[in-house]
Amino acid sequence: MRSYIFAAALTICPMIAAASCGGSFPAFIDGLKTEAVAIGIPTATADAFFKTVRQDPAVLRADQAQGVFQRPFIDFSRRLISADRLNRGIAMGKKYDAVFDRIETDYGVDRGVLLAFWAFETDYGSFQGDFNTANALATLAHDCRRPELFRPQIFAAMELFAKGEFNPGTTTGAWAGEIGMVQMLPRDILENGTDGDGDGKVSLKTSPPDALISGANMLKSLGWRADEPWLAEVTLPADFDWSLTGLETTKTVADWQSLGVTPRNGPLSDPLTASILIPQGRAGPAFVAYPNFRVYFEWNQSFTYVLTAAYFGTRLQGAQVYDAGNPATGLNGGQMKSLQSKLAARGYDVGKIDGILGSGTRAAVRAEQTRLGLPVDGWPTPKLLQQL
Repeated sequence: MRSYIFAAALTICPMIAAASCGGSFPAFIDGLKTEAVAIGIPTATADAFFKTVRQDPAVLRADQAQGVFQRPFIDFSRRLISADRLNRGIAMGKKYDAVFDRIETDYGVDRGVLLAFWAFETDYGSFQGDFNTANALATLAHDCRRPELFRPQIFAAMELFAKGEFNPGTTTGAWAGEIGMVQMLPRDILENGTDGDGDGKVSLKTSPPDALISGANMLKSLGWRADEPWLAEVTLPADFDWSLTGLETTKTVADWQSLGVTPRNGPLSDPLTASILIPQGRAGPAFVAYPNFRVYFEWNQSFTYVLTAAYFGTRLQGAQVYDAGNPATGLNGGQMKSLQSKLAARGYDVGKIDGILGSGTRAAVRAEQTRLGLPVDGWPTPKLLQQL
C-alpha cells in the first residue's frame, strides 16, 4: 500500500544528492560501490552487498500504478476502512494493550494512530510485501525520478547489512523499499528502530512490539506533540467563509468556534491552533486538523491517504462515522488530468499531470475559484473545468 510518498523526509549529503542515475544498470551499481567506499564503507562490505542486487521491472510497474490515489476522500476512506478492519484494530489494541500503554506513556502517541498505520500499511502485519528490498531501492534510485529519496536508503541498508540486520539477497518488503509491519525505510530503521520486546534485536517483520514502538519513536522524531489530538470531525455553518479552509489557514480553536465551528465528537481542544479541512468541498465532510496532523505528511505526502489514516485513528478510539454530506460531483481521473493541464497552462505549479488532487492542484483550484467568483472550497467540479 505504501508508496514512495509514504517516506519520512531525508537529510541528503551533497555528494548523494548530486549523484548520477540512469544509464547502464551495471555501471550504475559500480558507481554506488565507488560512492560507498568514498563515504567510509569497506570495499568488501560494498562488494558483498551488491553481489545479488538486480534491477526489478516489477518495481517500476508498481511505482507507475498508483491510481488508487485518484479516488476522492469518501470513496478512498470507504475502500480502506471496513467493519472487519475496524474490529480487528480494536481487537489488536486489546491484545497489545501493554505495548500501547507503554507507547502512550513514553512517546505520547495514541494507540489509534499506530493501529491505523498498522492496518493500512500491512493489514496488521499479514502482508508486508514480497519485493526484494535491495533490488527495489537500487531500481528506484536508478530510475532518475526520485534518486534523492532512494539513493540514501541504499547506503542505510548497507549499514544495516554491516550490522547483520539486513540481507540483500533475502530481505523483502514493499515495492518502495519499506520493511516490516508499519513499513519503515532503512534510514528510518537506523534512526528509530527500537527493541520493544527486549530480545536484543529490532525485528520489525515479526515482533509487533518492536514494530509499533519503532513507529512511535519515528513519529516522535518527526515532531509529534505528546498527548495532543490530531483530527476531529466538525460541523460548519452554511454561511462559513470557505476561503478560510485548508492547511494554509490556522486559527485558535476558540477563534474557529466564534465563527460557528462545532464538534461532532466531544469538545474541541482549546487552546490549540488548528485548520479546517473539507476534502470534498463545502457540502462534504469537515474536520479540524491540529498540529499533529501535519506530522502525517512526513510519513506520507498524499492528502487523501493522510486524512483517511488520521480519521481511522479517531474511529479506532471511538469516534462516530463521519457525516458524508452531499458533496458536488467531482472529476474522474481523465477530467482531473485535463484540469491540471489547463491550470498548468495558466502558470500554476500543479506538479505532475497525474489525475491526483494534490496540494498544488488544490491551491490552484482555490485561486481560480476566487478569480471566477465561485465558493473557494478547493473542490474541483465539472462546472469549474468547463469555465476554464
